[in-house]
Amino acid sequence: MKLGFIGTGKISSSVITGISKSTIKYNKIYISSRNKIIAKQLKKKLKKISIEKDNQKIVDNCNWVFLAVTPMVGKKIIKSLNFRSNQTIISFISTITISELKKMIKVKADIVRAIPLPPISLKKGPVPICPANKKVKNFFNKIGSTIEIKNEKQSINFWATSGMMASYYEMLKAMSEWLTKKGVKRDDTQKYITSLFSALSEDAVLNSKKDLKHLVKESQTPRGLNEQGLKEMKKRRVYKSIINTLNSIYKRLNKK
Repeated sequence: MKLGFIGTGKISSSVITGISKSTIKYNKIYISSRNKIIAKQLKKKLKKISIEKDNQKIVDNCNWVFLAVTPMVGKKIIKSLNFRSNQTIISFISTITISELKKMIKVKADIVRAIPLPPISLKKGPVPICPANKKVKNFFNKIGSTIEIKNEKQSINFWATSGMMASYYEMLKAMSEWLTKKGVKRDDTQKYITSLFSALSEDAVLNSKKDLKHLVKESQTPRGLNEQGLKEMKKRRVYKSIINTLNSIYKRLNKK
């Protein structure tokens, strides 16, 4: 199998790194030279990488083509590429729908939208795909956990929540900086904060069949520190702000 990536940003790099650590069998991975730094880093790290200046050459050489450019760039370049009906085309583009992609691609190929995130480089994290596709599901299950979504409108909810990743890292950064200002070494603060929230996330995953409200309740004791922290965050409407932000991102994704 030959894989092609049009767009070589963080997501493409993460997916390719995950593939290289997995049992996925491939002969070659063709990548565009759009981001020269990332492209060269991948080629230096992996033997089966070929950097191409011409996106059409990537399409011509590959069985599977991954579209990993911004919506603006996608609308400019996809319609000028000549795809084949026997190809599998996977789009990481947030605001271009399946129906729009079909019009741009012009052939009756398998077209799937997917939402991988950077932890895919560690072979971790969910990958929502739409529509359901057995081949694509099996592929992403080897580098993450595939979630099949039959309704594209429903998939927008997952795109919206994926927009909170930087906000999460900013929260870790704020707590780490607070500890550093208290005199703790930066290396120790970052190790503590990242390890703490990694463990909390792992615990949440292991208990994911429970309603999350149970974890909220179990992590508090009467008049304890966590009870105080939760009450103060609620009083400051932090969680309401999260919902408002998600609604705003959702609105942007629906806007045409």
